[in-house]
Amino acid sequence: MHIVAHPSILYLGTPVALLSTVNEDGSHNLAPMSSIFWIGYRCFLGLQSISKTPENLRRTRELVINMPSPDQVAAVDRLARTTGTYPVPEDKIDRGYRYERDKFEIARLTRVPSETVEAPRILECPVQMEAVLEHEHGYDQDGPLAGYIAVFEVRITRVHVDESILMEGNPNRIDPDKWRPLIMSFQEYYGLGPKLHPSRLGEIAEELYRTPDFARAAEDLLATAD
Repeated sequence: MHIVAHPSILYLGTPVALLSTVNEDGSHNLAPMSSIFWIGYRCFLGLQSISKTPENLRRTRELVINMPSPDQVAAVDRLARTTGTYPVPEDKIDRGYRYERDKFEIARLTRVPSETVEAPRILECPVQMEAVLEHEHGYDQDGPLAGYIAVFEVRITRVHVDESILMEGNPNRIDPDKWRPLIMSFQEYYGLGPKLHPSRLGEIAEELYRTPDFARAAEDLLATAD
């Protein structure tokens, strides 16, 4: 039986991402988040507008989206309630946040250079996506959340994948039976269980979903190799 409910948040289960960006002094910021989804080689990120990551993204127009597995959950949680913004915004103070300049050190994660952007990748994360900012979209433009929430559309320029989660015989396809993203559900961490049922969509070749952005990334890779 269903009843009308009013949850304060609606995080019913989304993957956790660690966003790495470059600060104005050349140091690096690292931010955990889970308001994220992909369409083709575009990714949409929902972030608090006055946070350090949006500030860096607007200035440099680039970032890396690092996808942790459950193996990195402790590192992700060490970043919880930390911010690269100083002074700490009042609403974050109310939620117990503190300022940390070196998020990589706090998380005990390892920086590795990217190939198409200046922001670093995270060695420990099985999936790392370099990306550039294409658009910032308005959010609640005439309402109370205008200027508080920002929605960024970024284009993926390079994808790095740990070989252990690739499909055997296909270096361009991630095996969903091997890849287990870290999931945030109502502020708690979870992983994925085994596959429940065969999928008819899974019978469609992934290549049929390629967009022009895929071709741009592939051309950039070939140019780099040359």
